[in-house]
Amino acid sequence: MPAVYIEAPGQAPRVHALARAITSVGADPDNDIHVRGADLQPTHAQFVVEGDAVMVVGMLRDMVVNGRREKRKVLETGDVVRIGLLAMTYHADGLPKTEEEENASSTELQRAHGRLLDFSKRLLANAPTAHLVEMLLDGIIDITGADKGFLVLLEKGRPVVRAARHVENHDVQLSLEQLSDSILRRVMNDREPLVVSDARTDAQFNASESVVNLQLASVMCCPLLEREELQGLLYVGSHSAVRHFDEASLELMQIFAAQASLLLSQAQRIEELVSERAELNTRLDEHRLGRIVGACASMQEVFRRVRKVASTDISVLISGETGTGKELIAKEIHEASPRRGGPFVVINCGAIPENLLESELFGHVRGAFTGADRTRDGRFQNASGGTLFLDEIGEMPLPLQVKLLRALQERIVTKVGDATQEAVDIRVVAATNRRLDEEVSAGRFREDLYYRLDVVNVRLPPLRERGEDLEVLAKFFLARAAREHERPVLGFTKSCLVALRKYAWPGNVRELENRIAKAVVLAERELLTAADLDIQPEDLEEVLPLSEAKERFQTRYIDMVLQRNAGNRTKTAKELGVDPRTVFRHLEKRSHEPSPIPDEEGSAGALLGAEDLDPPGPR
Repeated sequence: MPAVYIEAPGQAPRVHALARAITSVGADPDNDIHVRGADLQPTHAQFVVEGDAVMVVGMLRDMVVNGRREKRKVLETGDVVRIGLLAMTYHADGLPKTEEEENASSTELQRAHGRLLDFSKRLLANAPTAHLVEMLLDGIIDITGADKGFLVLLEKGRPVVRAARHVENHDVQLSLEQLSDSILRRVMNDREPLVVSDARTDAQFNASESVVNLQLASVMCCPLLEREELQGLLYVGSHSAVRHFDEASLELMQIFAAQASLLLSQAQRIEELVSERAELNTRLDEHRLGRIVGACASMQEVFRRVRKVASTDISVLISGETGTGKELIAKEIHEASPRRGGPFVVINCGAIPENLLESELFGHVRGAFTGADRTRDGRFQNASGGTLFLDEIGEMPLPLQVKLLRALQERIVTKVGDATQEAVDIRVVAATNRRLDEEVSAGRFREDLYYRLDVVNVRLPPLRERGEDLEVLAKFFLARAAREHERPVLGFTKSCLVALRKYAWPGNVRELENRIAKAVVLAERELLTAADLDIQPEDLEEVLPLSEAKERFQTRYIDMVLQRNAGNRTKTAKELGVDPRTVFRHLEKRSHEPSPIPDEEGSAGALLGAEDLDPPGPR
């Protein structure tokens, strides 16, 4: 870049680059080269750049170039221009900076690096986003000498000013009217940083209405990019006729722009997470019963039943696979009932040995059996005034079922080893993962006790049948585990969400919660993968062709109806609305399979009634 070496009486020599189309020289501070005490007029001369040529133009008659008086002169390297007491030596390729200028430049660079380091530390420390944006703009204004700085974001493809700061560290009106629209359009289209050293003389922008109206002297604008996507722009402007931006200023601004892109990316991610969490909380509030979440139709039916039966004292039987949340439902029934001020007592009928279960239920007196060193109340007495939850009731031995039935009917219990009867005021809620109606048919559960417990049945669907609930629950468990264990896990990969939906979840909600908690603790990335959840490709359910899926369902359904009708083919066909030959063909096909339909004794033949031994044909 062309430059002049300036010498004036009583002043240190300095170099001034001729970066503008017109560079004015004089005693007035508004000049580009401002020199006092050199016997100069307010504006004494001008350097005019036209392509590769530089011309000096004297505003008065006393300009001397190389010892000759000149009005205007095209300069060559080494030409000396004298006006008043000032001497300026022209160099077409520029001059190395003086020691003073080198020191000033080094100091400015150190200050810029200090600003950048401070900003980076605040960024890593997760300072509030609004404060970081102010720091960013103040830093750029400081190191570039700008008057104002703006952060512009693209929202639905249109630029919107989201932050603005003044050189005096105060906010500025958030309006695009304070920016040059022509410069904004140029940077948005090219996605390249732009510096306009002298907007008033720049051939591309000096005719711009916004440049004229804003009286801009110098402008810099940098795009904010993330993965080649334009997020917004950083824009600074100066009204000073003395301080103009240059390529060095633009380079520093680009470094800050890179940091700004990181800031915006982080802020956007945080906003998305906050929005997602708010949406999740809203969905949870709309589709929850206490601590239980469920948006699918089957869970909404569960909630409807629970709300209806909670205010009564009738017995409730909760059925469902292991891990579906039967105890949680029992607690919600208790919490929503008039008994919520009383105790909620739980006993797992399948976890206590048969010889101890009666004592656990009804209590015992001292000396009733070996080890009974003191009189002790049972769970029935402990639950008086509240709710007794009999978990895994299907595991209870038959002999004890008789005593349980009497206690439920009469609300009276007798301790083991005692003859005294005690009245109890309880509400009973039972749960099982078995089909109690089938247990009754098989003789493993008393029918009268079954009907005493199953006044209202609440069936909990397995997780694989709950549709979108699965993803909502997974995100809920992840957020809770990340918070409890203070781990920076933010979500799931897309492939992981697909695997979640394809996995059968035999342990249901309990398995989902445990796997996610383990994955959050051990994860090394922000997003969990299927491998983090120990879900392997071979664990995922296959998607069958529709015809095969229909055939499998039909086979299972006919088997179920046959079992219900004790193998009677004619009755089964009548209930199914098909020709008896259809059922006969089904049985014949099953008889040739490696594992025929077993009856409760393990043989397939029990499914055939006497009439089924006849050959197929019209009857």
